[in-house]
Amino acid sequence: MAPSELSRAAEGVADVARLGRRSVFGLAGVVGLGVLVGCARRDKATTSGTAPAGAAVASAPTKTSHAYGPAKAQVADLLRPAGVPHGVVVLVHGGYWQAGYDRSLEDRVAADLVARGWAVWNLDYRAVGDGGGWPNTFADVAAGADLLVEVAGNEGLALDRVVTVGHSAGGTLALWLAARHRLPAGAVGASPKLRPTAAVTQAGVNDLAAGSRDGLGGGAVDSVMGGSRTQVPDNYRVADPAALVPIGVRQLVVTGGDDTVVPPDQSTAYAARAKAAGDTVDLVVVPHEEHFEHLDPKSGVWKAVVDWLDGLPPTG
Repeated sequence: MAPSELSRAAEGVADVARLGRRSVFGLAGVVGLGVLVGCARRDKATTSGTAPAGAAVASAPTKTSHAYGPAKAQVADLLRPAGVPHGVVVLVHGGYWQAGYDRSLEDRVAADLVARGWAVWNLDYRAVGDGGGWPNTFADVAAGADLLVEVAGNEGLALDRVVTVGHSAGGTLALWLAARHRLPAGAVGASPKLRPTAAVTQAGVNDLAAGSRDGLGGGAVDSVMGGSRTQVPDNYRVADPAALVPIGVRQLVVTGGDDTVVPPDQSTAYAARAKAAGDTVDLVVVPHEEHFEHLDPKSGVWKAVVDWLDGLPPTG
């Protein structure tokens, strides 16, 4: 990351702290190294045991952590509301794919979703500087999403309504998770076990090629992709959401009008491109809000997300 971008990131961390969040550098509920794939730990404040397939959900909110690999970041938290959930939201955090950021960024909005009756799969992954970059970051997100199928089966959690929701760099990954069925055989993330029914990108880097060209994040796109589109065209062909439209699911593209970290044209241009390709896309630009308001449950950009989720048509 360039010094200017590190400074901007530090300012963002301060913004998050002012929103009442704990430090983005803290790891909470992370499963340690060497834990077997798919094993789980139930939070001390929650109910013990696991429900068999088809069983009713617990009578109180619960949180479990599930590893999909041996690395510290290869883990996801499953948060379940009291009662039968409306569906499952797969949350993917941002941070320009750089080490030092983790799924705790999403804790406040995850809690808000659970309070609203949604189950949440808060997904972490290896980033650049921590074993990530191409192809590991994308392979991690794919494996972590697919693990949800196994966990849901063990816990009696229906997956007929699954929405991927990602902020910033996580917006790229949220769209990509919803588009994996379009990948050619053998590509990273191809043949998905989990098929999302909708996707939300919050101030996302939705066009990686444009982000590389514009030097977003001080060259963060090139760092995660292994180079520019000219240098590694095959990587962009199977990872760039803008190259994969139409992805075939309903999408919300939301951004703040004053965002200077990921410019709003990453949202407006992608929305136009996806619509032209035949996708159903809702675009919301909230005036006077910036990049980190997406992590604040009281913000206008987050209200746009939960209102959109509430308005999704029933499945089945």
